Amino acid sequence: MAIRTITHSKEMLCVILGGGAGSRLYPLTASRSKPAVPIAGKYRLVDIPISNCLNNGIGRMFVLTQFNSASLNRHIKNTYHFSAFSKAFVDILAAEQTPDNPAWYQGTADAVRQGLRHIEPFESDYILILSGDQLYQMNFADMLDNHKALGADISIATIPVGQREAPEFGILKSSEGLITSFIEKPKKEILPEWESDTGEQMKLKGRNYLASMGIYIFNRKLLFDLLMKEHASATDFGKEIIPTSISKYKVASYQYEGYWTDIGNIYSFFEANLGLTQELPDFNLFDNDNAIYTRPRMLPPAKISGTTLEKTLVAEGSIINASRVEHSVIGIRSRIGHGTTLVSTYIMGSDYYETLPEIAAATAGGYPLLGVGDRCYIKNAILDKNVRIGNDVRINGGAHLENTDHALYTVKDGIVVVKKGAILPNGFVI
Repeated sequence: MAIRTITHSKEMLCVILGGGAGSRLYPLTASRSKPAVPIAGKYRLVDIPISNCLNNGIGRMFVLTQFNSASLNRHIKNTYHFSAFSKAFVDILAAEQTPDNPAWYQGTADAVRQGLRHIEPFESDYILILSGDQLYQMNFADMLDNHKALGADISIATIPVGQREAPEFGILKSSEGLITSFIEKPKKEILPEWESDTGEQMKLKGRNYLASMGIYIFNRKLLFDLLMKEHASATDFGKEIIPTSISKYKVASYQYEGYWTDIGNIYSFFEANLGLTQELPDFNLFDNDNAIYTRPRMLPPAKISGTTLEKTLVAEGSIINASRVEHSVIGIRSRIGHGTTLVSTYIMGSDYYETLPEIAAATAGGYPLLGVGDRCYIKNAILDKNVRIGNDVRINGGAHLENTDHALYTVKDGIVVVKKGAILPNGFVI
């Protein structure tokens, strides 16, 4: 059944936050912002919120960027083109110094405040604020219906979580759909005081706490008043503006019970990608009504010879001669040599193909080719873009490895991340 969309194209405007430095996702964020990190072999994280908006009839979006933003800006510029007869756009608002404000973005609220002068000329009744580094599929039209039905000034998308996850989130309590109290990252000993009626199905799963997803709908005038007058020095929505607004305005909770994950660290990023290989993944890439859009590339189909594939996603343009690939995601233009085995691995792929003369020169000089060589064994790893893995390389990630940061790779939570453009010579062992 087709999802309901927002009927008035001018009813809602969206602001997507590009995120901070993303240090917990290092080394994937060493040269790119969090929303620009490749996901599922062919997309970027920022494609998720943009696609959610497009699928819901929201065609006017601003993306606020600051840290390592060049690749994100380039991706958005090359991807989101609309008809000359459409008013849809995805515009980048990069942090900029002005005569009255020489500072960069100081937080989520400050970033939106600095963008208001660019947003103001565009008519809208509501402003939707999203994060650029989350994985989910949500119907914002339903959230807006809930906002209107409750006569809310602000709506917060919330998700039921268990006792283990609750201390990592802003937790709130609600009554008749309106939020009555909010606490940022509560300590475990006070959690019993913050249990909510999340519904029978959620309670059976032990998900008794309502967590903020960092997804907000504001009545337009209120957002401008909050940022420019009432909280003119506040820098963050979750820590400052939302808690103080609960007692003063009608703040609604929109409870979402589908799949959602905040890509906050290497482990969650790794799990989210490998989760896509399941027979019925929680995040559905194959949904007719919830397509994920990205840059159209004119690449050939993947070519696979003599390989056993088990629970694996293979992106276009790949050339695979491996013996076995299991529970893995293979990104665009990946090359994998003969006799190689990959288990629980995410290869982001390459930005280009090597030419035949370049391959001949590299082979003659004993230099690894772009991609993964012959007779390698790689497990529990992420290979960033444009890596060169030689022959007979062995990478065996797992809990037995200590966290470390090497010139060529980083180990976090047992996951080996080979850095972008790294060269691992023949016989290299991790």
